[in-house]
Amino acid sequence: MTFLLEPAPKIITFDCYGTLVQWYEVLLREIRSILDDQGRDGSEAGRLLDTFSQHSRRLEAERPHRLYKDILRTGFRAALQEHAIAPSEGMVERLAAAIPTMGPHPEVPGALRRLREGYKLAIFTNSDEDLIARNVARIGVPFDYVITAERAGAYKPSRQIFEYAYRMMGVTKEETVHVAMGMFLDMKACHELGVRGIWVNRLGQVGNPEWLPYAEVPDLDGAAALLLPP
Repeated sequence: MTFLLEPAPKIITFDCYGTLVQWYEVLLREIRSILDDQGRDGSEAGRLLDTFSQHSRRLEAERPHRLYKDILRTGFRAALQEHAIAPSEGMVERLAAAIPTMGPHPEVPGALRRLREGYKLAIFTNSDEDLIARNVARIGVPFDYVITAERAGAYKPSRQIFEYAYRMMGVTKEETVHVAMGMFLDMKACHELGVRGIWVNRLGQVGNPEWLPYAEVPDLDGAAALLLPP
């Protein structure tokens, strides 16, 4: 689709896990190591991570609101059990502890520095305050706002976290563009809220046409090219 920079955005908002930092790479490595310890085929790692994602979405939709660190442990435990692995506390803690260690994709710091020259930058994340602070530090580029599910009391794709963020930042949704890897968590929300979205399709997936319009790019350099035209 054609991406429109009018009306001119004031703030570019980002998902963090997967979009900015190496969510899949780090977790697949840790899961493969656990599978290897169990004498299992490492090719199962992707399916196990998908199972975790399904459990985490279910848990994030439940009320009352649960901290992400609790969802991580509950979700990983359930996913391991579903794949016929008896989850020791060591396994679960190993996976949960990997989250704050995640650093940026190679092109991310440079793209963010270029974008900072023209816009304020924000993160909207399904995470807790203490967890995301370590990821942001690893990215190494300042953000003007970091909006967490913990603070908003809701997880994406709920409109609650987006609307909370716009109030806190003092902007309308029309003054933002949201950049994210998540089709269900982010592009769905953009579609429902009427927010301009840029889908960072790092995994070469097929998008959902029901949640258009969104622009599609392969990485953050692609997003920066749309937002900083020559």
